[in-house]
Amino acid sequence: MSTPPISSQRTNVAPVKKIKDNLIRKAKVKKSYSKIKEKEPIVPSKYYSDAPGAPESENDAPPPASMELHPARQAMLDEPPTAGNNTSKTDGETQERPSRERRPLKPKHAPFEKEARLAEQRKEEAEARREEMEKNRLERQRKIEERERFRKAMAKARTGGKNGQRKLGRESKVLLERVKSLVGKT
Repeated sequence: MSTPPISSQRTNVAPVKKIKDNLIRKAKVKKSYSKIKEKEPIVPSKYYSDAPGAPESENDAPPPASMELHPARQAMLDEPPTAGNNTSKTDGETQERPSRERRPLKPKHAPFEKEARLAEQRKEEAEARREEMEKNRLERQRKIEERERFRKAMAKARTGGKNGQRKLGRESKVLLERVKSLVGKT
């Protein structure tokens, strides 16, 4: 009993077969070309000889390039510029293209623009929450300090004076201050 091939082996079969077929085809073409080459003699080209870069004779050399302009180009240079063909600036005038006007540029598309906007909004919300928490913390701290101050003032007022009696003047000031703060809140 034979086991089926592993899937990873099966996936590599097609590319390997394709490469193999391609190599065989190239070898056949090369072989047939060499047979044709043996049958027909090589005809030397008139521009190339056995020694590269040197023509066989003076007659085979390409004609030297002349300094004269092509007649069509000379005619184009000789003709006066027309209104539709502004190729150069004349008399300090600016060059304008009537056919192609410059369109206003579209704003560039920013990738993740929505995500950036949401992140900015979350940052602002977090900053607002942090400021609110800081304000609440300071308020709690102020109230704690006020209660502590009130407690110390009342403790000092309750201590006996020279004859062991409570200091009503001190106590009344603290109580009056507390009543004012309670009335002020409502």
